Amino acid sequence: MRSDPRLVPRVLSLVLAMLSLVVGVGAGLARLGADVPALASALAGWHAALMVCAFFGTVIGLERAVALGRPIAYLGPLTSGLGGIVLLAGLPLPWAQLLFVLASLVLFGGAVVVVRRQSALFTRTLAVGAACWLVGNLAWVASGMIQSAIPWWLSFLVVTIAGERLELTRFLPVRREAAPLFRVAAVTTLGGAVAAWFSPLGLVLFAAGLFALSLWLLRYDIARHNARQRDLVRYIALCLLSGYAWLAAGAVIGLAGGFTPGHPLRDAGLHAVTLGFVFAMVFGHAPIIFPAIARVRIPYHPVFYLPLVLLHLSLAVRTAGALAGGDAAPLLRIGGLANAAALLVFILTMVVSVLRGRRASRG
Repeated sequence: MRSDPRLVPRVLSLVLAMLSLVVGVGAGLARLGADVPALASALAGWHAALMVCAFFGTVIGLERAVALGRPIAYLGPLTSGLGGIVLLAGLPLPWAQLLFVLASLVLFGGAVVVVRRQSALFTRTLAVGAACWLVGNLAWVASGMIQSAIPWWLSFLVVTIAGERLELTRFLPVRREAAPLFRVAAVTTLGGAVAAWFSPLGLVLFAAGLFALSLWLLRYDIARHNARQRDLVRYIALCLLSGYAWLAAGAVIGLAGGFTPGHPLRDAGLHAVTLGFVFAMVFGHAPIIFPAIARVRIPYHPVFYLPLVLLHLSLAVRTAGALAGGDAAPLLRIGGLANAAALLVFILTMVVSVLRGRRASRG
């Protein structure tokens, strides 16, 4: 049997993404004062870039490339993955920024191709999500400050996930109010990201948009129905619903000013969205997405719930530490270390599941 030539860029992109994930998590722990290797400590200032651009940008770009089916689309995830390596190697920052801009351009270009093939609300939403990553990268380059990119990077992640979930609502009975409400929530989110360039109140408007999106997902997503199913379908649904709850929690913190740089609740607000929401989506979709990308089997097992429960419990501890203030700094650090442990358990669970799938195939 001839091997698929597209498997090489897929696996290479995943390896590059995982390297950035590991160091990025370590860089985040360094920001909490944890004792981490020197490389991670030196990259503490680039924690967000490693996680959003080098990891999530690569994984999302790879998923889109597989769906698009064009070889040139793999240039996106490979470029963002290399951008992470540039940061890890300590090479000049503009090199990494240029690679991330190129990767987001490829992702946006692919999204435009999809819209031209099929113009629908969910395809346009995915294109808007890709555009948010591009705008955030350009804002970082233009301002020289990573903080100016944060609302746009968060929009990239949240809007992209919302667009993917919106696609699946086609299998539900049509609700006339669903599409207009989705548009209002998305426009509010993007409007807040724009307004944040001019006023801190823009971040409050941004949080209001995220809150509206969380309510929309909780109300209209197919996960509410799938939660009554069994095995993998139920697991995925519970991952999604728990993630939507964390998105709402992060938005509430943002409404209280928690997205503002320097705010004591900023860590809680940002990580409620990125860890509680986005990684819950990763946990839920990994048994489906990774087999499609790497051509491996990941058979379902109830142990999948272990890293999910650890993620939510550790994030609750971390959030409690942030809410309690300076006196609870050790609690914040413990929560962060437990977050890292939850991600490690998730990776080990997936690896063991792949090995189980191989044994089952041979049997």
